[in-house]
Amino acid sequence: MNTQSSFASLGLAEPLLRAISDTGYSQPTPIQAQAIPTVMQGTDVLAAAQTGTGKTAGFTLPILHQLMQRPLAQRKPGRPRCLILTPTRELAAQVEESVRTYGKYTSMRTMVMFGGVNINPQISALRKPLDILVATPGRLLDHAQQKTVDLSGVEILVLDEADRMLDMGFIRDIRRVLALLPKQRQNLLFSATFSDEIRELSRGVLNQPVEVSVARRNTASELVSQSVVMTEQSHKRDLLSHIIRESGWHQVLVFTRTKHGANRLAEKLVKDGLSAAAIHGNKSQAARTRALSGFKDGKVAVLVATDIAARGLDIEQLPHVVNFELPNVPEDYVHRIGRTGRAGSEGAALSLVDSSEIKLLNAIEKLIRKPIERSTVAGWSPSMVKADPTPERREPQPGRRFGAGQGRGRQDAAPRARGARPSAQGRPAQPAARNAERREGERSGAARSGTPRPGSARPAAGRAETAARPDSARASGSGRRPAQGAAALLRKSA
Repeated sequence: MNTQSSFASLGLAEPLLRAISDTGYSQPTPIQAQAIPTVMQGTDVLAAAQTGTGKTAGFTLPILHQLMQRPLAQRKPGRPRCLILTPTRELAAQVEESVRTYGKYTSMRTMVMFGGVNINPQISALRKPLDILVATPGRLLDHAQQKTVDLSGVEILVLDEADRMLDMGFIRDIRRVLALLPKQRQNLLFSATFSDEIRELSRGVLNQPVEVSVARRNTASELVSQSVVMTEQSHKRDLLSHIIRESGWHQVLVFTRTKHGANRLAEKLVKDGLSAAAIHGNKSQAARTRALSGFKDGKVAVLVATDIAARGLDIEQLPHVVNFELPNVPEDYVHRIGRTGRAGSEGAALSLVDSSEIKLLNAIEKLIRKPIERSTVAGWSPSMVKADPTPERREPQPGRRFGAGQGRGRQDAAPRARGARPSAQGRPAQPAARNAERREGERSGAARSGTPRPGSARPAAGRAETAARPDSARASGSGRRPAQGAAALLRKSA
């Protein structure tokens, strides 16, 4: 089946089919096959799909089609017809790139806005006609308060990764945005899961929605090989360097629990002779963009990230993910390893686990409903650990969330934030970690300065969630199959 006939059968307009053909993909992904015709009918949609399934194109393509079929006689400056809300800056930029990719043969005008950069260029851009606006909630409300954006003409609203927006404490901002929108509009809500909180949100936003689901709740991709290496915390850095060097890994995303830990690990990996960079909420947007760009184009081999900074990142066929520390929340493990093994490509996820993380590991295995294979590393022994003159900083205790009696004076632990969100089931208010996530993801208090993201139609570096197997990715330049590099090093434990 060729690309043209496959997507043509969904009823998409010819300019969109040309753009899809340019991407070189053969057929729609399951979420696209289900969502595109449904969205084109103009009905509200509640969709459950993990990142990496092609979900972004699942809504950008039919949105572009609908707006093309209903052209306005005159477009007004700063008055978008479609509003797409995302939880993080990186995801906002990637979604807007997807819109540009598929809309390149149309006259649709798009714009992205998020915090952490100078607001004035965004104000200037809003003085021009606009069709599709991709935004994070905080910066959008800043513009609304200054009356630089007009939301009275929104015909279609998209809440992307709605579960993450709830987790990060955006519910109040979402409600404020909803109050600014016309009552008559089409609503699309995309989430990784149909949790009770998501269904509660959908009842307040959607009108008789059609449900689309292509992934079982909290499943880890079958294309991702998962393994665990038991080691002491003090040995992890040297072990990681050994694995990366001996396996010849050229692109690996490493997760730490804290921003300080991400900085420290990246610095130590550089001392070990590896090209590494850290990305987290305390970094300026310009620094985050540079680090991500370097990682995508191969100048940076190791990107060390916190959970929030990495949410929404879609790196083309990322071969390796390493959990330097297990997450305190089991569901975050699924999101972490979901950065690899996307849209049909293979991937490998390795977790370095010490004895204090056993309870976290057990919780993860219970969540994904299977044990994770224990492995050892060939050619490695603790005697290879280098003496490090840098005093070791005590990390948060595994299994405890930040702000829960961790003590004073910690830079990593976020202070307890006001207005923590209680859950629908009456559980305790969301802890400070979740409130810190919201700040780190978008309104982190970063300086309102920096360089806005360039608006190129197609950057030279890899693009996330833009192609049709949209959102999936082309092979990275190395040609290495993801799981092969470490296969010679990792051996199943007895």
